[in-house]
Amino acid sequence: MKKSVLISGGSGFIGKQLTNLLIEKGYSVSILSRSKKQNTVDVSYYQWDISAHSIEEEAVLKADYIIHLAGENIAEKRWTKDRKEAIVRSREESAQLIYDVLKKNNKKLDAFVSASGIGIYGAINGSIICIENTPPENDFLGTTCQKWENAADIIGNLDIRTVKIRTGLVLGKEDGFLKKLTPIFKFRLGSALGSGKQYMPWIHINDLCTIYLEAINNTKMNGAYNAAISDNTTNTVFSKTLAKVYGYSIWLPNVPAFLIKLALGEMAQIVLNGRRVSSEKIEKLGFKFQFVNLENALRDCLGK
Repeated sequence: MKKSVLISGGSGFIGKQLTNLLIEKGYSVSILSRSKKQNTVDVSYYQWDISAHSIEEEAVLKADYIIHLAGENIAEKRWTKDRKEAIVRSREESAQLIYDVLKKNNKKLDAFVSASGIGIYGAINGSIICIENTPPENDFLGTTCQKWENAADIIGNLDIRTVKIRTGLVLGKEDGFLKKLTPIFKFRLGSALGSGKQYMPWIHINDLCTIYLEAINNTKMNGAYNAAISDNTTNTVFSKTLAKVYGYSIWLPNVPAFLIKLALGEMAQIVLNGRRVSSEKIEKLGFKFQFVNLENALRDCLGK
């Protein structure tokens, strides 16, 4: 009998790719969605409303594994007070909703796997290499990711193996971060941002999805894992490599930091700051990244 995986946030960029991988590997897949959707041959859809604290409980009760990707997009809108509260609330309340169903029904999962982010180490430039026991930073990104992980840990308190995937910048085809950069770089208008020295730990979408697959299959995985290539890519290196993939060398000066701050407000720290991270912990378990070279990863994503 097929093992069942429930994905929250399964309709997003990562969720779609992960769904395809799980189906390919023989899993039965269900998705929690805010809107009513028609089931397909491969995927069952269930509704939930986080703000109303409602959920079709069958989705949770039939699952062997839950992969929790749900949460407001951190980089989608300016960080107003209300927006910041919504970002945190979406992560805490969604996990709480799942927890309540599990606890009420005394439901045991084989594993609960939650998204997190390398933002837990803060939006701060520096040479320190962050590993999983590096203390969280006390800025908005750091505290948000910490609350995100704390929300996952309450499910771990139900004696359920809980894994937290601290994700770097995800590179994928026709979506995500690259979708925003493609029009600029394709027309040879790309340049580095701010100082260009800020680190940009990245990961190919295929490798990220394989890490989630590993997290449900590998019973040794527990706790937090960095999911990013440890190659010390800076914004300048990233920008020059992306330009190279499009067949030119960057000719424009760096975009001044003050202009980025004017455009994005406090959210500018996402692109103006960055930490170095290590992926040694997950590699010690035997996980091997398919894409470790930035140029190769970008060419694969862009079909170049």
